[in-house]
Amino acid sequence: MPYRPDAPQHERGATVPLSPPSPREKLHTRAIVIDGYRREDGLFDIEAQLADTKTYAFSTEDRGEVTPGVPLHGMLIRLTIDEDMTVVAAEANTEYGPFAMCPAITPNFARLAGLRIGPGWTRKVKEVVGGVQGCTHLVELLGPMATVAFQTLIVVRRKRPADPAAPPALLNTCHAYAADSPMVARRWPEYVKARGYSAGPDMKAATAVRSADPLPDDRE
Repeated sequence: MPYRPDAPQHERGATVPLSPPSPREKLHTRAIVIDGYRREDGLFDIEAQLADTKTYAFSTEDRGEVTPGVPLHGMLIRLTIDEDMTVVAAEANTEYGPFAMCPAITPNFARLAGLRIGPGWTRKVKEVVGGVQGCTHLVELLGPMATVAFQTLIVVRRKRPADPAAPPALLNTCHAYAADSPMVARRWPEYVKARGYSAGPDMKAATAVRSADPLPDDRE
């Protein structure tokens, strides 16, 4: 059956089509689920769950034997944000960790309140809860959570008037949005360029800024 990203999971199988793998044994699964919600009070919740499980039993210093399928890491984090992508509240919980002390750091994630998801998000997160101030796995979730936040609020953001003098924010951010792509020709014909064109200094500078701190956006 051809792969269709919009098809229900049960119709497209457990994995997307790849080349046939060599004989192998599954050892580890990291499952990440991130959901976006519109709240009745007008705010939005971005909620993430992470679980690391193994197919074999192993021992840890604090937990003793961890049996197959029982999470080594099991973490949750919620960001409550407003329409301007500002974090109103944040909370985290570690249900499973390798050490007994792991859950003690989760209150620090409340410090994310007041930060705004946008340029510099990754840097600001690391300043607030990076290193010994946080948990590696919870911090890792905050990158894709920002992307999900943009996807969740797209219904709000698309209602806002765009600056007609500014090029689309997505231009030249990926293969599909390259200025010489058929998609750009269809959506923004005034910005389409012939294949092989050289971006001007302004566009190169903008692209460099985006590359330095990958930023979630409104892409489909």
